[in-house]
Amino acid sequence: MDAVDLQIIHELQADGRLSNQDLADRVGLSPSPCLRRVRRLEESGLISGYTAMVDQVAFGLPITVFVRIRLERHTAEAVSVFEEHVGLIEHIQDCYLMAGSSDYLLRVVIESLEEYEVLVRTRIHAIPGIASIESSFAFGSVKRSKVYPSPSTSRPSARGR
Repeated sequence: MDAVDLQIIHELQADGRLSNQDLADRVGLSPSPCLRRVRRLEESGLISGYTAMVDQVAFGLPITVFVRIRLERHTAEAVSVFEEHVGLIEHIQDCYLMAGSSDYLLRVVIESLEEYEVLVRTRIHAIPGIASIESSFAFGSVKRSKVYPSPSTSRPSARGR
């Protein structure tokens, strides 16, 4: 992956609906080589798909909850059962395996506090092997980026150390 590939990825993250011509213009290539690079990035799995960004509040899911889960046991079976159940709950948008006092961090989006209570009581508590559940409610979002930083810009330079 070179600087042009990084620029293509940056542009497509910012606007996945760019035409190949517009993308080629932005990255300084002619359309054919640009399309070849995009196809190569897709085939390699670096670009894994395209999606529409939907406004969470306008869609009717104004509440964001971060849920910390600790498991009773850390056996392969307990972990597998937990992760399988989490995958089936549509309100859980993200699930991260964590180091530290919690085993998992979930990001849940939901319609209301009442609906969150129902979700916890009927779906999350029903998952076998959970030792504790701790919820934190987001008041708002300060920053939510849809564009990853370039790997070359996220590392401190050798001179800056």
